[in-house]
Amino acid sequence: MTSSLMIYSHIIPTIVAILGLFFIINGVMDNNKTYLLLGVIVFLCAAFLPFIYLPVLIT
Repeated sequence: MTSSLMIYSHIIPTIVAILGLFFIINGVMDNNKTYLLLGVIVFLCAAFLPFIYLPVLIT
């Protein structure tokens, strides 16, 4: 149980946050507000979604 929670609490959010940063950087460099907004949303999801789904997985 503990090793499966490690994937959801550390690995997936890190990958999604890096993807969000990629979109943020591309949005700023290309002056594309769509990529910038997508990057901010993806990054915030990576930061806050573990607090939502981890308590559901634990109980």
